[in-house]
Amino acid sequence: MKYGQVEKARFLERPNRFVAWVELEGRRQICHVKNTGRCRELLVPGCAVYLEKARNPNRRTPYDLIAVEKGDKLINMDSAAPNKVFGEWAAQSGLFGPAPLIRPETVHGDSRFDFYIESQSRRIFAEVKGCTLEDQGRCLFPDAPTERGLKHLNGLIRCVEQGYEAMAVFVIQMEGARSFSPNDAADPAFGQALRRCRQAGVEILALECHVSPGAVAIRPEIRVPVLL
Repeated sequence: MKYGQVEKARFLERPNRFVAWVELEGRRQICHVKNTGRCRELLVPGCAVYLEKARNPNRRTPYDLIAVEKGDKLINMDSAAPNKVFGEWAAQSGLFGPAPLIRPETVHGDSRFDFYIESQSRRIFAEVKGCTLEDQGRCLFPDAPTERGLKHLNGLIRCVEQGYEAMAVFVIQMEGARSFSPNDAADPAFGQALRRCRQAGVEILALECHVSPGAVAIRPEIRVPVLL
């Protein structure tokens, strides 16, 4: 996926989870943060960030904060990006056969999953999570307790029990990932549920992205090791 007009700025502060103040071309500018997670290890005062200019010139926040530099890494932190790049990758990867049916936002049981994919004899429910938390190449999810994420994992297990395939997909929004693991320190229940998923037959994928200031895409040649 590609962004429109992108500009580099310096992060100043984040008064709440929806907006941040940055310094852009020597002036203080408010922007919308496209990730409501904590992101405390990313949005550090003085760090370089990347903004996409909003298409609506009358919007209160004329820019969206979409990426941040952390050391030598560029991390996309747009929470809408993982679903978009997974949809693109699913259609082009060949993993699901030629011309698969890919339907986003599909309800099954008491859960709404990010994707339902159907191809030939395969019927697959997939839930996609974006991962921006990293420590020396070890990528972790989540960065805070997530009841919604736990519900999705339990729903994937029920899909397998009912004869479907199921996938928990972690889109790592950066390059250079060495491994992926559940963040047991932040949410032990999520980690336990992810291990139950593997035992139940849910496929767990961790996919690395190529990230530039103006674009992000899954790197099809890389599968990040999942350590449970």
